[in-house]
Amino acid sequence: MKKYAPWLCAVLSGILLALSFPPADFDGLAWVALAPVLWAIWFSEPWTKREPLRIFLLGYIAGLGYFVGSLQWLTTVTVAGWLALAAYLAVYPALWALFVGLVARVKAENFGPEGSAWRKSLHNFGTAALAAAAWTALEWLRGIIFTGFGWNSLGITLHNILAIIQISDLTGVAGLSFLLVLVNAMLAITAKRLQVEIGRKKVRPHYDLTLAIALVALAFGYGARQLFAPAPESETVTVAAVQANVPILEKRDPAHEDRILKLHLEMSEKALALRPDLLVWPEAATPRPLFQDQATWDAVRKLAEGTTSDFLTGTVYFGPEGDFNSAVMLTEHAKKAQLYHKIHLVPFGEYVPMRQSFPLFAMIVGNLVPDDFDFGRDYTVMKLSTKPVKIGPLICFEDTLGDLARQFVLRGAQMFVTVTNDGWFLDSVGSLQHLRQALFRCAENKIPMVRAANTGVTCSIDRFGRVEQMLATDKGKTNFEGFFSVPVQAPKSPKPTFYARYGDVFAMLCLMATVAVVGFGFLQPGRRRRKL
Repeated sequence: MKKYAPWLCAVLSGILLALSFPPADFDGLAWVALAPVLWAIWFSEPWTKREPLRIFLLGYIAGLGYFVGSLQWLTTVTVAGWLALAAYLAVYPALWALFVGLVARVKAENFGPEGSAWRKSLHNFGTAALAAAAWTALEWLRGIIFTGFGWNSLGITLHNILAIIQISDLTGVAGLSFLLVLVNAMLAITAKRLQVEIGRKKVRPHYDLTLAIALVALAFGYGARQLFAPAPESETVTVAAVQANVPILEKRDPAHEDRILKLHLEMSEKALALRPDLLVWPEAATPRPLFQDQATWDAVRKLAEGTTSDFLTGTVYFGPEGDFNSAVMLTEHAKKAQLYHKIHLVPFGEYVPMRQSFPLFAMIVGNLVPDDFDFGRDYTVMKLSTKPVKIGPLICFEDTLGDLARQFVLRGAQMFVTVTNDGWFLDSVGSLQHLRQALFRCAENKIPMVRAANTGVTCSIDRFGRVEQMLATDKGKTNFEGFFSVPVQAPKSPKPTFYARYGDVFAMLCLMATVAVVGFGFLQPGRRRRKL
């Protein structure tokens, strides 16, 4: 049994990581999920000659459980893609395992009765901090490499602890992931220390664990101070959002185009009776291009001309400069239009990478992606005519990207409006996971957001990352036809947060520290882990 214990620890970590996210949603498990695999890496019997392979496999098994479990909603789109993506993403925890097993090692002498307890505790704390930095760095790289897929970063699990997530206005989600891994590492080290100390019948002060707890408390205190601080002067913007709940297959069926447009128009008439400042339709709400299809344009223009409300919708746009997935705002009775083209496109969803040079990719997706959208280039901040408020438009996946969202804030945005279509996810937890990522754009930048989904979660989020109002049935179902009108408090003069100004500098520092320690480790090739 002892031989299999490390592998069971890796499997357990993978399961606990997956259970930390919806559908299980036991988010508190994130504080302990990595401790079993860390125990296996640091304290189990090594393979001597093949130790790097053993460590890599331990991390890979944990990572595979993490992503196979937490991304199971992808089966609504593609089973093969789900498994392939999970197999790729698991490489990142495997690389992290190599780092903590071969570079950020725990010293055996730090568990003995001799010497300074403070010195040994500081070394243990430093080892845990290095493990946390490496995880944070790799998580950040995961969101960049191959256009990036940072979905379900570990820090997302803290969304319910409102005070702690406020540090994201300094560090982004990266700082939250760092805290979680730090605590996990300290739990593994503390458990081993207690095992050794109880065996020797001498327990020494655990200053290292105390430091980790103090750091978490400091983060909590920082957030609590923000939550109870006086609210900034704000402008109340009433936003009405329409959710048509059109199935994805009907969206692509020409036979349903007229019905879909009529449905949006009918719900909009009811929503406009509430006299909102802004009416929002979701991503690609009109089946045909708004500006290129005369019947669609005439119907939407008539709607906009008959109201004092501004109107924002997602649409596809075909023009001489390219073909785009776009958002357009019509103001002053449709006399003026402001246009934003989506900047971050989803590979194999909105374009096929290397379509011409590597046609196999195009063959795999087939008719699902017959043509490619072009990438937008400008961070267009839209101005309401009804209120002195500027909006940062985000399209679908873009509200999961902290570095992209902050660019709108730097250009004066006082609130975000996301238009999305999560119809691909059907009734899975994909829509809920999407919402969880979006919450942090508000906490990072301290401005609110309204999300308008065709199918998914239509809601408003305050500047702390807290859902204020959600379009849902009495039983909590969000995939249904309806609309809501909600007042949003947009700060009049928002001061860009540290994160808005400098982005993922914390994650970059973690990467620099990781690379520096790896480089230092190569300069000392004779170092070996001692058995504890």
